[in-house]
Amino acid sequence: MRAQAIVFDAPRQLSVKQLDLREPGAQDLVVTVAYSGISTGTERLLWSGTMPAFPGLAYPLVPGYETVGVVSHAPAASPVKEGEWVFVPGSYTFTGAHNLFGGAGATMVVPHSRVIPVDESLGAHAILLALAATAYHAVSIGGKRDPIIAPDLIVGHGVMGRLLARLVVAAGLPAPTVWETQPVRQLGGEGYRVIHPNEDSRKDYQAIYDVSGDASLLNGLISRLAHGGEVVLAGFYTQDLSFSYPPAFMREAQIRVATEWKKPDLLAITELIHSGRLSLDGLLTHTQTPDKALEAYEVAFGDPHCLKMVMDWRN
Repeated sequence: MRAQAIVFDAPRQLSVKQLDLREPGAQDLVVTVAYSGISTGTERLLWSGTMPAFPGLAYPLVPGYETVGVVSHAPAASPVKEGEWVFVPGSYTFTGAHNLFGGAGATMVVPHSRVIPVDESLGAHAILLALAATAYHAVSIGGKRDPIIAPDLIVGHGVMGRLLARLVVAAGLPAPTVWETQPVRQLGGEGYRVIHPNEDSRKDYQAIYDVSGDASLLNGLISRLAHGGEVVLAGFYTQDLSFSYPPAFMREAQIRVATEWKKPDLLAITELIHSGRLSLDGLLTHTQTPDKALEAYEVAFGDPHCLKMVMDWRN
C-alpha cells in the first residue's frame, strides 16, 4: 500500500510524496482521509525548526494530528465499522519518514482504539476536535475539577482562544474578556468582548489563560491578577519562562501549565459538539489541496486572516 503524504524534509523544506504504508495489524483500521488541518502551534515549530527536542522528532517527517476521514477497512472484531466517519489524532502510518504526528496524508493506518467516530455532517469541522479537546483539558484539568474553571481573561483570539471563550459561554458562566493585538482578529467574539490589552486597566482577574505562546508576557499577566489568582499557560512556548518574584509573592499567584488533551477530554468535547452546545462555526477560514501544500503552509503561518487552514484530500 502507498499513499500521498506531506513531508517536511527539513525545516522550511516541504514536499508531497508517495510513501509506503505499514501493513494493517489485527486491531488496525484503514481510513481514507477527507480533510486534515494545519496546526499553527506545534506544526509551525516543526516547520521553522524551533520545536524542542522530543522522542521521535527527526526529519524527514509527516506532520499533522487533525485528520478526519472514512473507514475503508475494519477488522471483524472492531467496534468501528467500514463506512463510519472518524477523527484521527495522528498516526504511525508511513514508512520512509518519521511519524511524530503522521496525520497529513491521504490514507491512515491506525488502531481502532485511537479514533473517535464523528457525525458525517460535521465534515471538515471535525478536524477541530483536537484543539477543542485541548481547550477543554485546560479548563477541566483533565477532569480533576468541575468541567469548567472559568477564565475571566483569555490572551489571544486565534482558534484556541475562541474555543476557550465559547466553552465558558456555553457553560452559562460569566463571559471572559479576550485580549488580541491584531485588529483583524479582534472580530468574531460570540457573547464575549475582544479588546486590545492597552484598552484594559483591570488588575483583579482571577484566572488568566494565555494561549499566545509568548514567553515575554508572564510578568505583565501576573500584574493583572487578583490576590490568589492563577495564570494558566495553555500555549506552547519555545523559550524559557521566568517571572519577577515580588509581584507574584504579593499576589500569592498560582501558575499552572495545561498540557495536551487526553482521551476523556476528546470524548467530552465530541459530545458537546454533537449536542450543539459548542459551535465550531467560523473557525475554518481557508482551504487548500495537497498539490498546493507549500502555499497552504505559508498562508497558515503568515496571514493573520487565516484562523485555520484545511487540507482537502478528497480528490
